Amino acid sequence: MADPTPWAAKAAALYDERYAERYRAHDDGLADSGPYLGFVAWLQRVCARFTAPAEALEIGCGTGRYFSALRNVRTLVGLDASPAMLALAAHPFRADAITAERVTLVEGDALAHDFPAGSFDLVYSIGVLAEHVPLQAELVGRIHTWLRRGGRFAFSTVHPASPSVPQTAARRLGSALLPWVPGSLHAYLRDRYLAAGLYADEPYLRALLADGFEIESMERFVSEAHLHCLCVARKVNR
Repeated sequence: MADPTPWAAKAAALYDERYAERYRAHDDGLADSGPYLGFVAWLQRVCARFTAPAEALEIGCGTGRYFSALRNVRTLVGLDASPAMLALAAHPFRADAITAERVTLVEGDALAHDFPAGSFDLVYSIGVLAEHVPLQAELVGRIHTWLRRGGRFAFSTVHPASPSVPQTAARRLGSALLPWVPGSLHAYLRDRYLAAGLYADEPYLRALLADGFEIESMERFVSEAHLHCLCVARKVNR
């Protein structure tokens, strides 16, 4: 296994056994959670776009709370940097409702772990990218390689306008200046506004995915924690 990046090391330290147990206990109360059911419905709409059973990868699978949401998926790989979370993903929420023929759990860092080119029809991630892991060109390029031609990358981000994002004085000032400053200063302020990929809005995603993907859908979604962008992009070869 490749050495983890600082982001993966931070996640592994945060999601230790005690945290993982609390997280898994929360899973068991999700059956009536509106935001959870919203993510499930979105993911099932993504699965319905495939005309044949898909090979899927979840980046940051945690305790496997979305495994049972998948439909029309033959095999699923769950990738996570936390061994404690993966230990609980072996007994995920609604395990009896999982329809994938095989689920494989892999301890690893999406920014360092590698899969063979063309391994997957679907790579998805909920509550991880542009939230706990920066969503930047390097990772998008890796995902593009892992996908088969016509495969889909489906993911959520935290929108920079989310009420959960701390509105510091510097952030408010930078946001107010953005429409008025040109060139390199604008690029610098945009990067700060997006925390170098820890938040992502629609213009950022369009630019990030322009080389190698076509965006099929993009929508905003409100969970109990954040305002999100939900994006589905299809791999194209250019």
